[in-house]
Amino acid sequence: MSMVEDQIEARGIESSSVLAAMAAVPRHRFVQDDWQGSAYRDHPLPIGYGQTISQPYIVALMTEALDVAPGDRVLEIGTGSGYQAAVLAEMGLEVYTIEIIPELAARAEATLRALGYAVKAGTSDGYFGWLEEAPFDGIIVTAAPDHLPQPLLGQLAPGGVMVIPVGPIGAVQTLWRFSVADDGAVLAESLGAVAFVPFTRAEE
Repeated sequence: MSMVEDQIEARGIESSSVLAAMAAVPRHRFVQDDWQGSAYRDHPLPIGYGQTISQPYIVALMTEALDVAPGDRVLEIGTGSGYQAAVLAEMGLEVYTIEIIPELAARAEATLRALGYAVKAGTSDGYFGWLEEAPFDGIIVTAAPDHLPQPLLGQLAPGGVMVIPVGPIGAVQTLWRFSVADDGAVLAESLGAVAFVPFTRAEE
């Protein structure tokens, strides 16, 4: 698929499992009718309610940075269209996903179910993660808070990784990879500048 070859592999994504999942998941099924012609193009697309489906390369970059293997348990914060959850499920991961906007959550869950992806979905404030199902081998956050949510960091298993954009809207945001060492130490690595929609909280 040209999307994978030209937009993702050509930019340095090397994980064979990520590349295969990006080629296998039908991205157009997660895009609204008005945007079908742009489903595989190199930019994010609106999905309603002020939210977007991320640029394909960013989905691949964040997924590769998780460094997870089949059978690992991954929590996604910000289900949105359901596309990122589908990519994770396609890789053989045990996927949990949280969306705060009920209409998006329902639509994403229906799409995932129609495509045969067994994803456990919830509707709540993702800032607090999913404590009942923790710990997770990976956590991926697809909207940008202005600070690192400590409840999420606390739900990572030893050796776990969280990939999250952090920064105020309208200013430079940074994509971070936080990893938890076996002794509990947290290591932080910047993956570069990004632009995400804001992280929505319940009180907002």
